[in-house]
Amino acid sequence: MRSPGDRLRAHWPEYLMEAAGLGLFMISATVVTAALEYPQSPYHAMIPDPVARRITIGIAMGLTAVGLIYSPWGTRSGAHLNPAVTLTFLRLGKIEGYDALGYVIAQTLGGWIGVLISGAAIGTAIEHPAVNYVVTVPGEPGVTVAFLAEAAISFGLMLAVLIASNHRRLGVFTGLIAGCLVALYISIEAPYSGMSMNPARTLASAMPANLWTAFWVYLTAPPLGMLLAAEVYVRGRGLKQVYCAKLHHQNGTRCIFRCDYPSN
Repeated sequence: MRSPGDRLRAHWPEYLMEAAGLGLFMISATVVTAALEYPQSPYHAMIPDPVARRITIGIAMGLTAVGLIYSPWGTRSGAHLNPAVTLTFLRLGKIEGYDALGYVIAQTLGGWIGVLISGAAIGTAIEHPAVNYVVTVPGEPGVTVAFLAEAAISFGLMLAVLIASNHRRLGVFTGLIAGCLVALYISIEAPYSGMSMNPARTLASAMPANLWTAFWVYLTAPPLGMLLAAEVYVRGRGLKQVYCAKLHHQNGTRCIFRCDYPSN
């Protein structure tokens, strides 16, 4: 059995890929949001309807997610980009504990660094209340609705990922399905909770903004929703029908997980 040090030396590239992946996602989120929501941006005036702007942001972030999942880094690391996803695959027995810890630390640092890079690139626009480091906070319906909404969308995403990634024909489309859900959730659910599904993503924005409103919602609801989805999937199909922790497995890159993915 490998020691933690051996595992770190062997798997550090995957950890860095996870950090870079969430970092790039946060850069995309901040830049796109600033471009469309910052009042002095020309693109803000081009799309005067706030709902249309939110849908446009959703499409952009969905495409970002798809690109990251199918990128060379995403296909190798598995493109979790989210501690709640990693925790769920840990519960399902598909990732070693030390690797899960490495992933969560990398995701947390990567998301935060991504926001800092964005701030340096776009300047004071990121601080404007319309952008505000793309923080995720409860909407007007309140904290309870935000918690339920975060749990529900996290449940839906993980259940879709488990169904698709463990299906011979649907597996290759897992990233596309996940990206479509990200776009849909931002377009429809964002007014209720800000649409996080990701504790590291929320933390990355909360730290530079120094805004911690109902932060506990984003630490608890996404993992609970995804773990519940895992329970539903396992009770319906069995634990042996979870083959791997990669969102996209049909590629030639190495796999560091407890992989039982069918070879044909």
